Amino acid sequence: MSKNKISGRDFISVFDFTTEEIWKVFKLAKSMKSNPKKYRRSLDGKIMALIFEKPSLRTRVTFDVGIKQLGGDSVYLSPLEINLGKRESVYDVAKNLERMVNGIMVRTFGHDVATGLADAASIPVINGLTDLEHPCQALADFFTIWEFHKDLKKVKLAFVGDGNNVAHSLILTAARLGAEIRIATPQGFEPKKNVVDMAKNVAKKTGSKILITNDPVEAVKNVDAVYTDVWASMGQEKEAEQRKKIFYPYQVNINLMKYAKKNALFMHCLPAHRGEEVTDEVIDSKNSVVFQEAENRLHVQKAIMHELLRD
Repeated sequence: MSKNKISGRDFISVFDFTTEEIWKVFKLAKSMKSNPKKYRRSLDGKIMALIFEKPSLRTRVTFDVGIKQLGGDSVYLSPLEINLGKRESVYDVAKNLERMVNGIMVRTFGHDVATGLADAASIPVINGLTDLEHPCQALADFFTIWEFHKDLKKVKLAFVGDGNNVAHSLILTAARLGAEIRIATPQGFEPKKNVVDMAKNVAKKTGSKILITNDPVEAVKNVDAVYTDVWASMGQEKEAEQRKKIFYPYQVNINLMKYAKKNALFMHCLPAHRGEEVTDEVIDSKNSVVFQEAENRLHVQKAIMHELLRD
């Protein structure tokens, strides 16, 4: 839906929000984090349907707790209950839910499921994760960086690992905010070209710098934050052993972190496979902000729901 205000719109991709709208979410999230009581009735009576086709800890808890802290409530819908596109079409699910709840969050495999819900439903739909993007995570990540570095246009972020949904959303967010991002992946595992091209087009206006490389040292050298994710995501379990061999040179360990700035943050969207994409000494170090990131999912998503669902 194209409306001048954020209210009533969908959030399926990072690019659904302008630069100004992302900053509006950040400033609201900061206020909600420091003074939660101020907003405890701001979505009074609003109900979110939470659709989960994939298991979750952080997404489930942060959306469920978040809507309740804003005075609303949620309905959890598991794969067994609706089985999107199989038991009932995505279109029919959307047309039912729009008459019963005020918003939908979907965590699923195919990005087309999220876009299908958004196209069919007259209420806001939020992407809680698809195979293409993880926009709420990326906004929470940059919000976390902002807590340490007030000028995001001067920030350099390295992502080391698979050019997956998290990498895609980080690239798009960096482009919107004018930050520098470097993505290091094994050959053949780079982020999708169309995503990178979209980001580079916006980067021309915001001053963002985007580097795609196969060299983890080149990516990490002198950056403010180093980010990684699991080598095999949900749905890729059969590839896990093969991926371990391919991605091992991309492990974030003390030796790799030495190329970053001395106080560089370590970031991970979690869950982490310790000993694979990251070592214990890095994820448990004083520079690790992984649990602060996880907490910030709550505050940023509360701000997103507040802006989308409010009257």
